[in-house]
Amino acid sequence: MAFQFHTCLLVDDNYIDNFVTRKILESGSFAEKIIVIQSPVEALDALDNGTVKPDVIFLDIRMPQMSGFEFLQAYEQLGIDKEHTKIFMLSSSLDPTDMNNSLGNRYVTRFVHKPLTHEALGELTT
Repeated sequence: MAFQFHTCLLVDDNYIDNFVTRKILESGSFAEKIIVIQSPVEALDALDNGTVKPDVIFLDIRMPQMSGFEFLQAYEQLGIDKEHTKIFMLSSSLDPTDMNNSLGNRYVTRFVHKPLTHEALGELTT
């Protein structure tokens, strides 16, 4: 089975959303390894200390500890290779400001509406 990516990191505080997203990613052969971290702070620590080296990050916007945008600000400060990592904002937000802020961020490749679908996944890999 050919995977699109080696390692995918899901950063989302919602267990159900993570469960659904993971199932879509697995059934779509998206990534060989899928890592779920519900805390954005823990995700930043894992990235910083090198325990997680993802090719792709799916990042929620609205989380209690820190927003996806605050995560991106902290991510920018990390001394890690960011050039080979795609970040997809995965959110249920319908706020045009969230979409514009996502797409205006140099690290964000695409804004994807929750729930992730096979159709949306197909668009990400083309």
